[in-house]
Amino acid sequence: MDHATSTNAAVQTQLDRLWSLSPGADILGLERITALLDRLGNPQHRLPPTIHVAGTNGKGSTCAFLRSAIEAAGLTAHVYTSPHLVRFNERIRLAGRLIEDEALAALLEDVLDAADEGAEGIGASFFEVTTAAAFLAFSRTPADACIIEVGLGGRLDATNVLTHPIATGIAQLGIDHQSFLGDTAEAIAGEKAGIAKAGVPLITMRYPRSVTQRVAEVAQAAGATVLPTGTDWRFTVEADRLIYTDTAGQIETPLPTLAGPHQPENLSLAIALLRHQTALSIPHEAYTAAALHTRWPARMQRLHAGPLTALLPPGSQLWLDGGHNPAAAAAISATLDAIAHPGIGRSEVHLVLGMLANKDPLGLLAPFARVATTLHAVPVPSHEHHTPAALAAIAHDLGLAAHTAPDVASALLDITEIADPAEPPIVLILGSLYLAGEVLSANDEAPD
Repeated sequence: MDHATSTNAAVQTQLDRLWSLSPGADILGLERITALLDRLGNPQHRLPPTIHVAGTNGKGSTCAFLRSAIEAAGLTAHVYTSPHLVRFNERIRLAGRLIEDEALAALLEDVLDAADEGAEGIGASFFEVTTAAAFLAFSRTPADACIIEVGLGGRLDATNVLTHPIATGIAQLGIDHQSFLGDTAEAIAGEKAGIAKAGVPLITMRYPRSVTQRVAEVAQAAGATVLPTGTDWRFTVEADRLIYTDTAGQIETPLPTLAGPHQPENLSLAIALLRHQTALSIPHEAYTAAALHTRWPARMQRLHAGPLTALLPPGSQLWLDGGHNPAAAAAISATLDAIAHPGIGRSEVHLVLGMLANKDPLGLLAPFARVATTLHAVPVPSHEHHTPAALAAIAHDLGLAAHTAPDVASALLDITEIADPAEPPIVLILGSLYLAGEVLSANDEAPD
């Protein structure tokens, strides 16, 4: 459960009501969200032109690139993403700005009251209420576009009440949330592809053949047109440039400033989504702006000077990523390796890891065995998590010097003690978006 807190008393009152609801993943389905939206006057039918994005990894970054490109074109966009990192307000961005506390309190009260009507209410979940609140807010506030990130899966996700998006997309796929989506890549792909809609382009990435086939089957059954990379559009990375090509022509942009070799792929997906719809006019220069100016917190984010970074030796680098599955780990470890080994010499890399109890620590840690020197395992506050001792044991078996710590600050102090004084360390905190939120709050870097 996302135990959000707010300094605003009115918001906190409504968040307390939200906490009493089911998280949502255990009751997937569209019946309750449909009933709730009907009580609210079906705001999902009154949204600006909407782009719907699913995926295991990269969907949040793709949404961030979409927003940047749309705004660089002089347009405004509503954005719905999850989870929040520090403040609940992060989930709902109205025409480019995080929803204000006063508006959020009134909005949540309206939706929660609607959900509670009747003898037993609808039984809506935390995520269903939040999704309905976002759609209601978006329907009340003018904007040129709307960007919706899927919460979990796609087919039965609360966001999938959208009936007429202008484009849908699936970012990279991997194994995660198996208890809800299935144990195989093909089963998970089928759930993600459930956002496909008749007559709407479904933009997809390069997946294994069996996964691509499953996505195509689901999309065809829905009447959607699948536009996969490598066939209808493609991208290449050459030196410091991204080159995107489709049937309408070619676009060149700088490489994204978001760290990681996987980010050109996410930017390309965003470009393809915008290039294969007709409701919004996006000039070429907007894609360059998106490459240069997109920010997405807790995705290979280098933390600025603050209370946590001050615990490390001068010259140290403190990085943060909320990645928590094996596919994310592969991308993050490659990025970290490039940072630590830019060509001449090599810096020591130290990991600080906290993970929820339902995640795969061995799958996450394995790619880091050749990159990192030490690991400090920590709890994830206010969530069911793997014990630091269990995480440290797995890290030890992989050949890492493993330690436990009661919290991130203690881990950083210990790293300062053991690091080579002649070589400022590189530290990466990873394993959970909820832990990432705690870190951003502690370092005074709440998203805005």
